[in-house]
Amino acid sequence: MEIRFYNDPSTGVPHIYEHGVDEDEDSEVLLGPGEDLPAKRNSRMKIGQTGSGRYLQVIYVPDESPESVFVITAYELQGKSKTAYRRRQRRKSR
Repeated sequence: MEIRFYNDPSTGVPHIYEHGVDEDEDSEVLLGPGEDLPAKRNSRMKIGQTGSGRYLQVIYVPDESPESVFVITAYELQGKSKTAYRRRQRRKSR
């Protein structure tokens, strides 16, 4: 899968860096198991866990070509969002 990233105009680097996420972690979540849900304005939200154990939420837009996505942002789940995701995953595995 081809993954492109939104670059912050002021810094010229992918926006995900501002949230402490790198491209490899982002790819792990997009390609791995987790929840893939609709979000605002034709975008999608993928929630999942990286190999190192971090829980991330990735906001992306599917490209017109089938095996390509454009990542807008990604950040680590914390607090109630993380607890709710983990609870849903436990219920799902029963």
